[in-house]
Amino acid sequence: MAEHTSSSITIEAAPADVMGVIADFDRYPEWTGEVKEAEILAKDDNGRAEKVRLVLDAGAIKDDHTLAYTWTGDHEVSWTLVKSQMLRAIDGSYALAPIGDGSHTEVTYRLTVDVKIPMLGMIKRKAEKVIIDRALAGLKKRVESVPQG
Repeated sequence: MAEHTSSSITIEAAPADVMGVIADFDRYPEWTGEVKEAEILAKDDNGRAEKVRLVLDAGAIKDDHTLAYTWTGDHEVSWTLVKSQMLRAIDGSYALAPIGDGSHTEVTYRLTVDVKIPMLGMIKRKAEKVIIDRALAGLKKRVESVPQG
C-alpha cells in the first residue's frame, strides 16, 4: 500500500479512558463530525467491535463502508476495509502511549486511504491529514469533556 499519513496529540486522560471513547462506536456520530451512522456488525470474544459499518459524510467524500478492527492489547487498535462504495482501501490505527504518571496519553493516528476515483497522491495525503487532524481534535475534546471514572 502507499505511504501513510500520521499525527499525534496529547490528551489529558489515562489510556484506558481514551480507548473507551475510541471503542464506543455507537457514540461516533456525537463527536466525529464526518460519521453520521455507526453500527457494530460483529464483536470479538472480549466484546470489542470486530466489524463496524460506518456512514461517512466528509464533504466531497460520502460513503457507506464496513471496516474490520483488530485490537492489540489495551493500547492499540487498527482497521482495514471490508467493503465500500467509494474507497478502494482504508488502513488506519490508533496507538496510545501513557505519559508520565499515566494521567495523560499520547495518541498517534496513522491512516492510508485509496479512493476508487483518480486522485493525485498529494491531494490524498492532504485529505488524510485533514481526516486525522479532525479525528484527533474531536477525540481530545470528547475524552476531556467526559467525567473520568
